[in-house]
Amino acid sequence: MSAPLTWEEAVRRYRSEPANDKGVRDNYFDLPVLQAARRYADSEEFAEVERLLGPPDGGRVLDLGAGNGIASFALAKAGWQVSAIDPDGSAEVGVAAIQALAEETGLNIDTQRTQGETLPFADASFNAVHARQVLHHAADLELMLREVARVLKPGGSLLATREHVADNPRQLEQFRASHPLHGLYGGENAFSLPRYLSAIQAAGLRIEKVWGPLDSILNFYPGSEEQRQAALRRSGRLKWALIGFVMEKRRASAAGRLYSFLAVRP
Repeated sequence: MSAPLTWEEAVRRYRSEPANDKGVRDNYFDLPVLQAARRYADSEEFAEVERLLGPPDGGRVLDLGAGNGIASFALAKAGWQVSAIDPDGSAEVGVAAIQALAEETGLNIDTQRTQGETLPFADASFNAVHARQVLHHAADLELMLREVARVLKPGGSLLATREHVADNPRQLEQFRASHPLHGLYGGENAFSLPRYLSAIQAAGLRIEKVWGPLDSILNFYPGSEEQRQAALRRSGRLKWALIGFVMEKRRASAAGRLYSFLAVRP
């Protein structure tokens, strides 16, 4: 059996297949990275992130597990002082990609290559922590969230979006088997919803809001808000019909379904 690819190699392999063109754009893997970053900054998803985090007012935000920097770019463009961290240092999907974005656009984005479990920042350094598709990759979820709580200022917010949920080991394997990149690099994971909630609370954070798969554009992308509202209307009309009940039950319990969380450090 061949060794797993690196994350960058896996994305390159995925990008090289013409059949994956839509998935490449939906995941913001397209090149140049600035093109993808501008599209994310203009998205309905990021508009909701801005609404939930509130006005930056010169505040500092940590973009945790920043990947290729699409959210770091959007947050900096919106007026936040951004620090971006990621364990991957590569030029297309890692820290080097974020550094190139900052240089190309003149935006001030501080970058460091590190794990979320060992944040190189002083206590109470940030007004907010943003984490898009990050917590489910944690090697130690509880430790990562304790570190997040430590670097947040009192009253600061954690917005963790698009986290995969699996109820049990069987669901986790189903999710991994269906993921288009896991077979290439082997790095996909998911936790149960109670595990996320207990880890957030154990870190000393107060949970303000939890969104399930249909509850927010945060989880519904690449669908639009108009499509989400239409899906909600269909769900409402069918909720007493057997077929609607079965479809909703399957959606609500699907392996790898997406949840988002807003929490505050008291």
